[in-house]
Amino acid sequence: QVQLVESGGGLVQAGGSLRLSCVASGSIFSINGMRWYRQPPGKQRELVAGIVSGTTTNYADSVKGRFTISRDNAKNTVYLQMNSLKPEDTAVYYCNVFGRGGSGSYTGADFVSWGQGTQVTVSS
Repeated sequence: QVQLVESGGGLVQAGGSLRLSCVASGSIFSINGMRWYRQPPGKQRELVAGIVSGTTTNYADSVKGRFTISRDNAKNTVYLQMNSLKPEDTAVYYCNVFGRGGSGSYTGADFVSWGQGTQVTVSS
């Protein structure tokens, strides 16, 4: 079992910044990728940013140049720095992590885990 705990959401004015964090814990042998998704009110969940193999990143066009995803391998943590926030960034943000379960020299099954979500609200 791999658990994800997100933090850092909140209410901010347009133009402001927030930093989201997501910590993965449990039986983790390796993490292949970490992503942030968001689900705006009344809309489908969408990919915001991802980081795989530790360094390769990708972003939704709507957040390029404003959001930065980063990862601390030692802490099994992924961050999303969000700058120049807009009202249309308002959504529940979810962390998604995938990799291989296990511990020490034991490797288990692949896993895909989701966080519980954290609300980001940007006022105009």
